[in-house]
Amino acid sequence: MIASFLFFLLCFLGIGIYSASQKQSNTEDYLVAGRSVSPWLTALSAVSSNNSGFMFIGMIGATYQAGLSSMWLMVGWISGDYLAWLFLLKQLRERSEQRQVLSIPTFLGAQDVSDYQQTSVSDGNVAGDHSASIDERPQVVLQRAVVVLAALATLLFLGTYAAAQLTAGSKALHVLFGWNESLGTLIGAGIVLAYCFAGGIRASIWTDAAQSIVMLISMFLLLVISIQTIGGFELLWTKLDAIDPALVDWEPKNLRFGFGLYLVGWIVAGVGVVGQPHIMIRAMVIDSAENISRARRIYFSWYVAFAVATILTGLCCRVLLSEAQGADPEMALPYLSQQLLPDVLVGLILAGLFAATVSTADSQILSCSAALTQDLFPRWRHSYKFAKAGTVIMTLVIIAIVMIGQNSVFELVVLSWSGLASSLGPLLVVRALGKRVSSRVGVAMILSGMVAVLTWRYGLGLSSALYEVLPGMAAGFLIYGLSRLWPQVPDH
Repeated sequence: MIASFLFFLLCFLGIGIYSASQKQSNTEDYLVAGRSVSPWLTALSAVSSNNSGFMFIGMIGATYQAGLSSMWLMVGWISGDYLAWLFLLKQLRERSEQRQVLSIPTFLGAQDVSDYQQTSVSDGNVAGDHSASIDERPQVVLQRAVVVLAALATLLFLGTYAAAQLTAGSKALHVLFGWNESLGTLIGAGIVLAYCFAGGIRASIWTDAAQSIVMLISMFLLLVISIQTIGGFELLWTKLDAIDPALVDWEPKNLRFGFGLYLVGWIVAGVGVVGQPHIMIRAMVIDSAENISRARRIYFSWYVAFAVATILTGLCCRVLLSEAQGADPEMALPYLSQQLLPDVLVGLILAGLFAATVSTADSQILSCSAALTQDLFPRWRHSYKFAKAGTVIMTLVIIAIVMIGQNSVFELVVLSWSGLASSLGPLLVVRALGKRVSSRVGVAMILSGMVAVLTWRYGLGLSSALYEVLPGMAAGFLIYGLSRLWPQVPDH
């Protein structure tokens, strides 16, 4: 089992390090791969980054507890994600290249192309670098405020998100091998750091593509064997009903605002992908905006298949595992694989799970590194060495987050997703669609979304009834809508 697991990890590591042979030693290649990635690699890496430890650990655990009704989370999430890919990603690819930005926060702080060109000439800097003469240019101070706020939100929420991935991987290693969870964290972080440091975003994309294949194979393998062990889908349903009739109900019970608004909340959560820098960066690295539609078809074919397999596997876990084994529902998949499979295949399942966590963590660490080196310290944004140093710094910070507190993977992911979706999502939509918005309004949109999410979840405690992305993103768009009712006030 250990040999099988280590074999796949070494394969991923080898792919990532080999990708360094294709690199160019500059920040554009390190952070956006020279905008030259094929649609196949873009799609497979995006779906691997999106379907992470949340699916193998968090979603399996949620399905184990709630039963069939958990599917509406994925139905809504995938539907909203599709809307974002359909209407926004092509525009993001085109405008990010026009503005020559290398990170999502820098894109959010941009005005239109003419603003960038004017700033470039007067400041003597590349487009978007507003670090010079800020005392003489109040409008640039406000633009920098947008960038800094977006970067801080990225570091806060995406750093926590990455910590959730390493937590998921370390939990699985603890269950199957008995290893200390801290050791699992260090193994995952070490692998990510090794190939990201060597090849940047290109290494992340290449390994994510390979990891997505292992993830899909491992989940379907466990599903097929589980269904055979149970005796077929009909017996699966019968046994679930015998355990608890609520497990086979299609609709969640006791919804405070009704099923319709509950589903809309998860659809908006899917649209919230626009606020996830580690996924949106994929739109910036693809070789052509025209290839976004091809990447979209590949992405959703994989995504839907994997989501269906994940939910069905979670239901099988509820039937095949005893209550004692299911004491921690988030560990259901490792327990089930250990119970049903020979050791060599358990190694494959664990490699798929670990690949899922690593494939998301690497992208998130690089996005945090970009926020640190491109946005918080713009004077060194063209330093290749500083960009790589930022990757090391963020890896160490995320390891510290994991060590300080072990929390539910599901809870960490949904909070991080909602925080990013609500603080960055509305402004990215407005920017990607080419709408003018003052930096004052941009700052207000970021802050209002963040405050709305935290208030809804912790102040009002309504997240179980309606996922907080809906009120969070609504707050940002409300600020933008109100700003359109009054004449625009210049930033200067």
